[in-house]
Amino acid sequence: MGMSVGSAAEDDVMVEMNTTPLIDVMLVLLIMFIITIPVQTHAVKMNMPVNSNNPPPPTPPEIVRIDVDFDGAITWNGELVTSRGDLQARLYRTGLMPDQPEVHLRPNKLVTYKHVAMVMAEAQRLGVTKIGIVGNEQFMN
Repeated sequence: MGMSVGSAAEDDVMVEMNTTPLIDVMLVLLIMFIITIPVQTHAVKMNMPVNSNNPPPPTPPEIVRIDVDFDGAITWNGELVTSRGDLQARLYRTGLMPDQPEVHLRPNKLVTYKHVAMVMAEAQRLGVTKIGIVGNEQFMN
């Protein structure tokens, strides 16, 4: 009985690519990238005021309170504003002041947005720069 030492199939060239070293290199690179990437911090950059040795202003700023009622009626520091022209004249005088007072706009919970937007647009158009909406906690519910 004879024994065959080799076959013709063993002399053929292997066509498949050996991917084991490739996978090893890719895993090492992945680990290197994970280690070297800095931790991302999610922060918002803000320009905060710098501490100064100046004393605070001696008097608190003047505040103008504008209320917009549910039907669109506007009051200026508790006094009813009768027309849009009257509101424009008051805002114009406020805008001309060198040290403008703070304008606190307080809309009623039931007022439509167009009345509040009209007051804000007029204030911006007439040069009022210190304006803010107060009383937002009433809109939470």
